[in-house]
Amino acid sequence: MDNALILIIDDEQRLVRSLQLALGADGYRIATAHTGNDGIETALNRQPDLVLLDLRLPDLSGLEVLKQLQLQLPACPVVMFSAHGDIKVAIEAVKSGALDFITKPFDIHELKRLISRTLERCRLDKEVRFLRERQLGEARLIGRSEAMRRLQEDVTRIARSGAKTLLLQGASGTGKTAVAREVHQLSKVASGPFVEVNCAALPEQLLEAELFGAEKGAYTGAHQRRSGLVELANGGTLFLDEIGEMSLALQAKLLSFLEDHTYRPIGSNRVYQAEARIIAATNRELELAIEEGNFRADLYYRLNVMPVRVPELAQRREDIPLLIEHFSLKMAASEGCSPVLFEADIMAHLVDYDWPGNIRELKNLLERLTVLYPGEVVTLSMLPPEMHPTDQSILAGDGSIESRLAETERDIILRTLNQAGGRKGAAAEKLGISRHALKRRLQKLGISE
Repeated sequence: MDNALILIIDDEQRLVRSLQLALGADGYRIATAHTGNDGIETALNRQPDLVLLDLRLPDLSGLEVLKQLQLQLPACPVVMFSAHGDIKVAIEAVKSGALDFITKPFDIHELKRLISRTLERCRLDKEVRFLRERQLGEARLIGRSEAMRRLQEDVTRIARSGAKTLLLQGASGTGKTAVAREVHQLSKVASGPFVEVNCAALPEQLLEAELFGAEKGAYTGAHQRRSGLVELANGGTLFLDEIGEMSLALQAKLLSFLEDHTYRPIGSNRVYQAEARIIAATNRELELAIEEGNFRADLYYRLNVMPVRVPELAQRREDIPLLIEHFSLKMAASEGCSPVLFEADIMAHLVDYDWPGNIRELKNLLERLTVLYPGEVVTLSMLPPEMHPTDQSILAGDGSIESRLAETERDIILRTLNQAGGRKGAAAEKLGISRHALKRRLQKLGISE
């Protein structure tokens, strides 16, 4: 992988300088850190293609750093450096998620071959993931906000655990389906099927047949035996969207399946068995539905072993520019045209908008703009009426829109700088702009550096 970024985390500065020269001569970009904490911070800021990590560091152990990298950058490969006496620990590191290890002192040519093999393996893994995403649909969780960081950590932990059930809660349009797909793709059953059904889209009898199957003649219109989604999801993941809309009678049958992994198709005397991870999602408050008698408490407690709440878009505003860029490029590729463009004032206005329809509303907006205005710079008049400013002073045209947008931009920049601990490079990366562009904005807004 030409031009790959390699992060070296090692406190032996002479070794690090030697590796910089040797690997840099082969075209690799190199970042370095001499402590565990600096290494984690650099990894999060620079997003390396590969990490070379020493087991012995002055502040944290290599295993502790590896654990943090696994949680926060699960797709980043790590190769461990170990001394002769650390072989057992190095093997433990590989069991914990490191791709490989090499013993000090090592031959530089051996290290180069190991790096080349590791990067090639990762390239092939990415291709496999890409092809699987094309088959399954998009499954990326996009965002660098604190809310998304926590969500990604939860998703990674749960996906790699042995938990058989997961409950996703959150408002409509927040991306619960994408979270379910991500859990599946990061799990041990990723090579198995991902099967989904919207429980609100079918009447009770048809939904039961859809889930558990039906024998020929079991109901009007059942002209042949029908396999259920539970059977089709065997060895993989079954995603039940809008679980709160399922009838109480069908909830009881689902609970029975969750308890012993057996089910009986409609009209059948036989009992079948299937093993699948069950992910359920709802935009309803199930505790309230239980009080109202519309949802079974025992099913709720069975599903709620691993609860995850997906944040609304208004709770992760700093991710909006990233999402806009992602969807504008995706829609442009789909339509075969140039993407729409956004200047700072319109982008600030969209960041300030409350997005009651969440990511679904944002995606629909980008699709509409791409179809109607391909390659154009978006203006306020191109946005739907509900997205226009409603403040009367703004509508009066007295120039206050500029000041309001400037205040919004100022708030976003200050909040991001604060989250980045005052580091401008990290803040610029979070905002999706260059460090130079951030400097210009700071000067324009009168924010002291």
